[in-house]
Amino acid sequence: MKCPFCSHHDTQVMDSRVSEEGDTIRRRRRCLSCDRRFTTYERIELAMPAVVKRNGTRVEFDPAKLQASLRLALRKRPVSTELLERAVARIQETLLNIPEKEVSTDHIGELVMNELKQLDQVAYVRFASVYKSFQDIEEFVNAIKEMQKPVKPHNGGRADSSGAA
Repeated sequence: MKCPFCSHHDTQVMDSRVSEEGDTIRRRRRCLSCDRRFTTYERIELAMPAVVKRNGTRVEFDPAKLQASLRLALRKRPVSTELLERAVARIQETLLNIPEKEVSTDHIGELVMNELKQLDQVAYVRFASVYKSFQDIEEFVNAIKEMQKPVKPHNGGRADSSGAA
């Protein structure tokens, strides 16, 4: 680690502590050249794939947009915030584990639809109607038929058909 005071490249770690959240390590260091002390922080850096939009532009993955889309579809539906956050986490984990450095919005949309299918039937149809740009009632009927196909639920619970979460 390079010293921020004298730019010497040899420092000694005096103390290391893990943060309360467990996602950061705080290290107190001492420069072996100028003997000054400083603190560094280590965090895990996860590289999410870039998102390729339908028009071909590439943007950085934004988990807030993902959560907002799910929240909009689930608006006024009896699904807890905890279940929503678990769905977002599963989608992010799926995206982190793909080998590609880019992912299409279509792929993300399919992941969202799979999650909504398990969380809430009405939210699924709401999202599908916007995502797939429904033009007529027949497309709504097809979405409902698709939603009614059996799906293996995630651990942690799926809302039952009554909408209870």
